[in-house]
Amino acid sequence: MTIEEKLRERSDSVCELCAATDNLKIYEVQESPVEAEEASILICNTCSEQIEDPEKTEPNHWRCLNDAMWSTVPAVQVMAWRMLDRMKAEGWPQDLLDIMYMDDELKAWATAAKKEAENKVIHKDSNGAVIEAGDSVVLIKDLNVKGSSLVAKRGTAVRRVSLVHDNAEQIEGKVEGQQIVILTRFVKKV
Repeated sequence: MTIEEKLRERSDSVCELCAATDNLKIYEVQESPVEAEEASILICNTCSEQIEDPEKTEPNHWRCLNDAMWSTVPAVQVMAWRMLDRMKAEGWPQDLLDIMYMDDELKAWATAAKKEAENKVIHKDSNGAVIEAGDSVVLIKDLNVKGSSLVAKRGTAVRRVSLVHDNAEQIEGKVEGQQIVILTRFVKKV
């Protein structure tokens, strides 16, 4: 029996989060301490799309978690907790999180992805836009370059920046042929 067949049998061929019956697929829950079907859930395209892209999250779609959070399947409980935690600013998800019971092992699994994301260094420009390696930025202020007589002028474009991996406030790039470290608060992503 394949993993999909086992998941369909376990879920009665419905989305394990919202109970939809169309366009079901396997979703592997990240940071799982277990493998195969125990680390996977069967979900619909709508749930999958909103899990994978937080900006597409529609809180009203997730009211179904009121039922899913009580599932006896650990992977379903973990995904229900993660989605409720993502939307807790809405109010009602926080109420559900307050009454949801998870043992310590399951809670550790649920929070593992959140801890990993918190530990990840994210570089943001002066407007809050995320800067990735290879992006181009523009200086928003004249900057004196330490150890040099160079003044990097406001409006100077810095192409193909590289990130300082242990400091979210610094990037590196070439200005007038010289490699310099630039504070992210003084740049705007192009």
